[in-house]
Amino acid sequence: MKILKWTIIVLASILIFWLVVAFFVSGDCKYEKSISINAPVEKVWQNTNTLKAMDQWSPWNDLDPNMKKDWTGTTGQTGEKVCWESKKEEAGKGCQEVKKVDQTNKRIDTEIVFLTPYKSEANAYVTVVPEGKGSKATWGFTSTIPYPFTVMKLFMNLEEAIGKDYQEGLTRLKNLSEKQ
Repeated sequence: MKILKWTIIVLASILIFWLVVAFFVSGDCKYEKSISINAPVEKVWQNTNTLKAMDQWSPWNDLDPNMKKDWTGTTGQTGEKVCWESKKEEAGKGCQEVKKVDQTNKRIDTEIVFLTPYKSEANAYVTVVPEGKGSKATWGFTSTIPYPFTVMKLFMNLEEAIGKDYQEGLTRLKNLSEKQ
């Protein structure tokens, strides 16, 4: 009986500690990566201003070239949406929808909902600005980790987790834009 009592006390203490630490860790996440492109802003913008354009350089298409995609809405307008479904767990299932397209400031904002392998949401964006004789493209996202899972942020390294994919996508965008 004593062992059970001490086991419950230890587990309860761990849980309380977890909840207290989680209270002090912000759930806000932000990640972005940029690349310099030797092409005019308008040319780079053409490769980033719609979901279909971004699909041309998405590194995640490599996860499953046979992934099923369903496109709806007007290309390049608020409401353009792509939903994907893959039999491969790494690619999973989800949807991405355009929330705002700012032609003047060359920024597109989207909402991504991942349904599998685990449910989560993020707000992604791509911006294109002049840089010297070329352009600078920035691709990023913001998200919120719900309490009490905020503790996981202490063990996460977004650069390690997705930095390689973002770099690959931006390199593809650079190559595509500079060839046109």
